[in-house]
Amino acid sequence: MRDDLVDIIKLCKRLGFDHVQLNTNGIKLARDAELTRRIREAGTNTLYLSFDGVTKKTNPKNHEEVPKVIENCRKCGLGIVLVPTVIKSVNDHELGAIIRYAAENVDIVRGVNFQPVSLVGSMPREVGRFRITIPEVLERIEEQTNGELTKYDFYPVPSVATISHFIEALKGRRTYEFTCSPWCGVATYVFVSDGKLVPITRFVDVEGFFEYLKELTSEIEKARFKRLARLKALVKLAKNFSKFVDKAKEPKGLELERLLPKIFARRGKYRALGEFHHKTLFIGMMHFMDEYNYDVARVQRCVIHYVMPDGRIVPFCSFNVIPHFYRDLVQKRFAIPIEEWEKKTGRKLAEDIYRRIEHSND
Repeated sequence: MRDDLVDIIKLCKRLGFDHVQLNTNGIKLARDAELTRRIREAGTNTLYLSFDGVTKKTNPKNHEEVPKVIENCRKCGLGIVLVPTVIKSVNDHELGAIIRYAAENVDIVRGVNFQPVSLVGSMPREVGRFRITIPEVLERIEEQTNGELTKYDFYPVPSVATISHFIEALKGRRTYEFTCSPWCGVATYVFVSDGKLVPITRFVDVEGFFEYLKELTSEIEKARFKRLARLKALVKLAKNFSKFVDKAKEPKGLELERLLPKIFARRGKYRALGEFHHKTLFIGMMHFMDEYNYDVARVQRCVIHYVMPDGRIVPFCSFNVIPHFYRDLVQKRFAIPIEEWEKKTGRKLAEDIYRRIEHSND
């Protein structure tokens, strides 16, 4: 919708953002391969692509365009995360099929991030029958993948803070931490092997590995000579990681014990991380709050924010659940009437409509 999108992405990179993720329905990118290439070259790391189902009924928004988006991204090497909004009785019967579709395109699709619907924005607040929880989504995934993925394969998002703490100890400085509430979301990594989905939990002792990282982190933090302690920690990790991997169950050609120590090392970590992601699918979900489940304790640990024009940083769920304090005020202040926009741009808004989707009252 913005003609200066490429300039915005370049600005983000100049300002020092490490990761730029473009949230889109992909329609314009499906119709314009050159634009897809330009946003990739401008610095976009990931396409966060709306994808609500594998059929036209569940995904009327961009069902026809998604294959072309994938094709255009494949040409320029732009990774994709599929983002389905999960609504009970609407598309919750296609969760397994969505994951299978991602697996079929694992060379360019990096993951699926399900978003159980929250009753905010344009979603009617009174339609509680559409609500679906994270446990219910996990149950459907288990059923629809015939147990290839189960609820026991997922971990709360903040569990990865253990990895962040270890990286901080190695670098000697702060880094990114996903320390949101454990109720915000869950995730896992899945490997595609001979057409089968193999969660990382099936051949890696994840909890044992996390405990070992805590030990190594503690050794570095307590050491007098930090550089030596960091080197020793990396050597120990490379030597002992195989203890947490069941080689008999590990997908062929993965060699996780070779990749993971490289990811933690300073040199070659990004290449190793890229190699890891090219072999895996991230499967996760984040359930944003609404008026029915608003929890101040969760908001206080938010890791996804809106930046307000005045410089304030507002938690995602505050911005959308209490719109009269945040979203509505900002939009009212900075919005312009349609007539003024059309006069300024010389375009008619009605002419920009690509596809009109009629919604049933049911």
